Amino acid sequence: MSRRRHRHDEGSGTVVAMGMLASVVLLITLANAVSVTVLAHARAAAAADAAALAAADTASGREPGVPCEMASRVAAEHGASLSACRLDGLIATVVTTVRAPLLPAVARATAGPPG
Repeated sequence: MSRRRHRHDEGSGTVVAMGMLASVVLLITLANAVSVTVLAHARAAAAADAAALAAADTASGREPGVPCEMASRVAAEHGASLSACRLDGLIATVVTTVRAPLLPAVARATAGPPG
């Protein structure tokens, strides 16, 4: 039995191929956005750690300056903005934010003197 091609079947492979291509492009775009967001979170965490350490060192007198101003400067050097800074004696707690395509990446860190 031979198959007869109908005129309305012509080009249907192209439509299917274009649909598959669009799906692949969408998946790649989503994967890229997710990976950039994960990297932004890692950057926010690193900035929060460094900013908390800088604020704690400044609060203890190891470094000159104002603790939260130092934390803000260090966060900015790491590509983040300082969202919050709180001192409880010599213990500094900071929150940093990094912009990302899906959601902003937010991280929190606490640092103080050893011991």
